[in-house]
Amino acid sequence: MNVRATIAYAGRGISRPRYHANDFRRDLLDIAPLEMDIADARGRDTTLDGAGFTLVAHQSSVADFTDRTAVAAIHRHEIVDLIGTLSGADLVLVNSPGVLRFSEKSAISGTLDNSRPARFAHVDLSDETAAAFAQRAAPDGRKLARFAHFNVWRAISAPPQDVPLAVCDARSVNRDDLILADAVFDAPGKPEWSFEGVVVAHACAHRWHWFPDMTRDEALVFKTHDSDPARAHCVPHVAFNNPFATPQTPPRASIEMRAIALWFTWDRRL
Repeated sequence: MNVRATIAYAGRGISRPRYHANDFRRDLLDIAPLEMDIADARGRDTTLDGAGFTLVAHQSSVADFTDRTAVAAIHRHEIVDLIGTLSGADLVLVNSPGVLRFSEKSAISGTLDNSRPARFAHVDLSDETAAAFAQRAAPDGRKLARFAHFNVWRAISAPPQDVPLAVCDARSVNRDDLILADAVFDAPGKPEWSFEGVVVAHACAHRWHWFPDMTRDEALVFKTHDSDPARAHCVPHVAFNNPFATPQTPPRASIEMRAIALWFTWDRRL
């Protein structure tokens, strides 16, 4: 199902955009919504090194993804194995407990930390942040040859999704389309912290895709950074309103897991 829907791009009216995980009223964003074609990616040959994203069959042993203990004990290791298989990295780390999100029709949306859909086109990490996180994650004494950051997105509600995720082919994105911004994490009762992320300005060349009717046994894997310039660099993504959804369509629930893949230089003299 190819669709045409609104993509909330960033305008260039703010020199340093700023967005918050919870209190959106404090955001400093110049939102420039535009209608864009979003192609059905099912059946297309999309790869992590080409388009920067792919859909894989992936069953989890977790019965309830809202169970934080089960996600930490089981699903984190499942994602390590998945990204290790897909990337061939020397080491894969998943430190995030997983981000649960619920479309605005859900009574849960906004009640948990960072639980609303991301409604503007963005990339989770800037190049500087990606490098800093990778260096911090690398074991002492190991020199990095390459690093890549991955997001693993899974719908945990039954299809169809009223607010699915769109991903943009990395090959259609120019560096000039990426605007550095501050991503602020403002969990209630905790100190605020932030890192540098990216919001995305419109370009006619952008090729957006989605995977309709995702199930809990599928995972959308996409890159948020790759240090190898010969491979897909990063994939802008955004939640959008499914034009085929009806008032009876249940609210989307999803979980995303974030992983760092590391490759090391090896001393051939040893």
